[in-house]
Amino acid sequence: MNALRIEADESATKVDDLSAKVKSLEQENLAKEQEITSLQHKNQVLEQDVEKAESLHKDAKAAADESAQHGTQNESLTRRLQLLEEEAEENDRVLRETNEKLRQTDVKAGHYERKVQALENDRDQWEKKYEDMAKKYADTKKELDDFVSEIGNI
Repeated sequence: MNALRIEADESATKVDDLSAKVKSLEQENLAKEQEITSLQHKNQVLEQDVEKAESLHKDAKAAADESAQHGTQNESLTRRLQLLEEEAEENDRVLRETNEKLRQTDVKAGHYERKVQALENDRDQWEKKYEDMAKKYADTKKELDDFVSEIGNI
């Protein structure tokens, strides 16, 4: 009987030990389940963060592509502006040269107008002299004709 008692005591002790161990394992299992739940929640939060980061990355990449496109357009417009400025400078130079030639032509035209005026004045004087001489010639011819007719009547 003592052996049974010792065995029963040992079994009871063993049951208590095992019960304590089961309780400990159940608590450990509960802690592990809580940790799993916590980690699952953290995983969901991290997945959402990854999605947000991917979305931001996609937006940033699109903005960078758009910026590069704007940069290309900007370079094109800058080059076009430079060409237009060069063309405007060339047009200004041509305009200045044309204005200078026009001024010189105006000066020459004024000079030639004065020459024409002087020649017209000379012509008018020569015409007046011609008319005076023609009148003198006509008067002298008449006198001569009158003289010849007087002589012929004598």
